[in-house]
Amino acid sequence: MTENYKLNKEHIEKLRDIPARCYSVVSTGKIIPKHSIQPVKRPPKAPRTKQPSRTNQPLLSDTQNLMQCTAFATADEYHLGNLCHDLTSHGYVEITSLPRDAANVLVIVTEKSAKDDDAGMIFFFREGAVVFWNVEEKTMKNIMRVLEHHEIQPYEVALVHWENEEMNYRKGEGQSKLHKGEILLNSELDIDEVVLQKFAFSNALCLSVKLAIWESLLDNFVESIQSIPEILKSRRKVKLSHADVMQKIGELFALRHHINLSSDLLITPDFYWDREKLEELYDKTCQFLNINRRVKVMNEKLQHCMELTDLMRNHLNEKHALRLEWMIVILITIEVMFELARVIF
Repeated sequence: MTENYKLNKEHIEKLRDIPARCYSVVSTGKIIPKHSIQPVKRPPKAPRTKQPSRTNQPLLSDTQNLMQCTAFATADEYHLGNLCHDLTSHGYVEITSLPRDAANVLVIVTEKSAKDDDAGMIFFFREGAVVFWNVEEKTMKNIMRVLEHHEIQPYEVALVHWENEEMNYRKGEGQSKLHKGEILLNSELDIDEVVLQKFAFSNALCLSVKLAIWESLLDNFVESIQSIPEILKSRRKVKLSHADVMQKIGELFALRHHINLSSDLLITPDFYWDREKLEELYDKTCQFLNINRRVKVMNEKLQHCMELTDLMRNHLNEKHALRLEWMIVILITIEVMFELARVIF
């Protein structure tokens, strides 16, 4: 353990000598404060993230070598440039050895690791997710407080901690892999290769926690319109204006845009096209987290909600057209009455 600790210290000292990467710095005046976000009414019944099976839990004799990897989705987006300057001013070290096509991530290393077997490492993804590798809880809380100042459209705190991902990992002999929900990292790899493999695992975890947040938003939307079919069935009047229906349609299109256009949920990122080993780790982790199945279910729910909102919009348009027709009939009747009065009198 002492040798591993000295090795981690040497790695961190080497990272200090690497020139810093360049990020765009954005004025913090454009960052939207947290109080502008509407809180979630109540927490969901159960987390949507992957829950470990009891049969996959490690034996008590093996837990000494296990370390923890934890992922959170805290906002729609991060200002990585400002975040990098803020973290380095607090004494954290940035890893700048990542390839240039991995520009959507900021990697920070810290000496305050939970266990001495591996250096503490944090991955900040521009899409609003952060992944901690072997970071002690106190340091994790401090970093989350710093992160709050660089979030765009932050999520509700209770939802962030409810929809998180936790996976155990260890370092050992053999090829790096994901087996029964546990990550194995090859202990013979150099630090650059380890960072790339952790990036692949973290990328999949990032997608899972972001998808969990969107699933929660969709559940809240479904809850807000679940009474409409029963109202229509009982022939009662739906108390929704045209503006309310258009707002609902806008919320649905925003969710569909996040899932199908602005994220990597449907396709493998370009970063892995010429990196087959990393792509295999990324795909295996996505498969374990049921990313594809959850996306399919979400799109089916979105399609059903779109059909219901389209029905409401057509119903309101028909009511508006009927109102216009009656107004025209009344105006014609008044005009005829005036003409009759002019003829008679």
